[in-house]
Amino acid sequence: MLYYTRLRLLGILAICLAGILFCLPNIIKQPMSQLPWRQIHLGLDLKGGSYLLMQLDTASLEKDQLHSLREQLKQSLLAKGAGYVNLLAIESKNEISFSLRAPQEHDIVVATLNKLMKTNDNVFTFRETNGHFILSFEKEAFDAKAKEAVSRAIEIVRRRIDETGAMDPTIAREGDNRIMVELPGVSDPERIKTLLGTTARLTFRLVAQPNESFGTALLKDEQTGRDILIRDHIAVDGADLTNAGASIDQQSGGWAVTFQLNSKGADAFASVTQANVGKQFAIVLDQKVIEAPRIMSPITGGNGQITGGFTSQSASDLALLLRAGALPAPLKIIEERSIGPSLGKASIHAGITSLGVGFLLVTLFMVIFYGQFGIYADISLLANLGLMLGILSLFQATLTLAGMAGILLTLGMALDANILINARIREETEKGKPPLQALQSGFSHAKATVIDSNVTAFLAHVMLFIFGAGPVRNFALTITIGIGTTLFTTLLLTPLLIMRWYSRTRPKKLPV
Repeated sequence: MLYYTRLRLLGILAICLAGILFCLPNIIKQPMSQLPWRQIHLGLDLKGGSYLLMQLDTASLEKDQLHSLREQLKQSLLAKGAGYVNLLAIESKNEISFSLRAPQEHDIVVATLNKLMKTNDNVFTFRETNGHFILSFEKEAFDAKAKEAVSRAIEIVRRRIDETGAMDPTIAREGDNRIMVELPGVSDPERIKTLLGTTARLTFRLVAQPNESFGTALLKDEQTGRDILIRDHIAVDGADLTNAGASIDQQSGGWAVTFQLNSKGADAFASVTQANVGKQFAIVLDQKVIEAPRIMSPITGGNGQITGGFTSQSASDLALLLRAGALPAPLKIIEERSIGPSLGKASIHAGITSLGVGFLLVTLFMVIFYGQFGIYADISLLANLGLMLGILSLFQATLTLAGMAGILLTLGMALDANILINARIREETEKGKPPLQALQSGFSHAKATVIDSNVTAFLAHVMLFIFGAGPVRNFALTITIGIGTTLFTTLLLTPLLIMRWYSRTRPKKLPV
């Protein structure tokens, strides 16, 4: 059991050496080309930075879905040639109502509504009384849509933050409709707050004629400051954008945002511009008109340009927002905290001090109670710490104060495992067994207990990592990694050190 082949010996030493190499970049300040230069990233509580807690505006989401459904219904009825009167979106009741224009079109309308229900995942139901229809949202279906919207919002927030170059952001869901964002090292998050607070819903709509009233809305023109009458119908949706970037407008010399549409968007863009030459075509961002140029000729390439008095920064930010995609609903910042670098340094100092003092006490305990075997256990603990830090460095994980607590707790668990092994060996020695037999029996009896206890703890902390968030997740991560390194060092490295000593000295009595 305790015989080590050359291959097994080299494998254990290679793993320990790899852990040290990956750990070194966190200690050495100057990069060395010979080392895999990956470092552990410090979390918000250690490095300082900004914390934002945002809430998705589900009321706005509900309102948008209501008006979107009304527009879909309108277009579907027009496509079928079915007439209607008083098609209204009643926001207070979250309902849509309309009446038949001709009784003979009843079956067409019902078929249209049934088809619309399927395409919208049965998010609504409808009822009819004497040719008057009422569509109502289903609460359970809407709640599912809201959860899906939060998941989409998290991905969009992550893309937007990644594009700013912020290092090691932590983005996670909190509760049903809240999103937590931690930005280590970002002391002034104003630009990021602006980016996250912008829904960035881009649409292209025709400007309404003066005599149009139904199906239109007054929106503010950002260039002139005046209201402009825009059709509700979305001719081209910004969701069909595939790319966007900031560039210099060749005609004016000012900054502009260029964009490219996918095939669906390009076809729709070409169709609407071909049919409406000479009319104004508004570019609307979050219910504000950026510009409303006149269509001079059909645009068939799927490429376009937005000009609107941009600066270099505003053009870059708008392009970033368009690339990342529109939020399904506005995000409201409900809590904001900033942690200064001095407080972060104090946390680092406190964490390192507690880790150092804890490790020192553990090593002294082992030497005092188990003598020479305690020294081997201390070497194993040191290798355990190096492997943990090396693995965290390899994956460039983020370490928080809770993570440091997890490392310290892991060392305590590793200490328990080594105490169990040494206590077993001592018991076997006191029974009068020869040294080699005492070692073999001690390791054999302790092994099953060490594995059982650590596997149980491993499964518990995996669940904590999966379902936890923030500091709890980081705590679980360090302990989960630590349990793996503890099993390796306790069951492989410690026996190796003791057996190498035994093979050289062949003692008549074990110093334990």
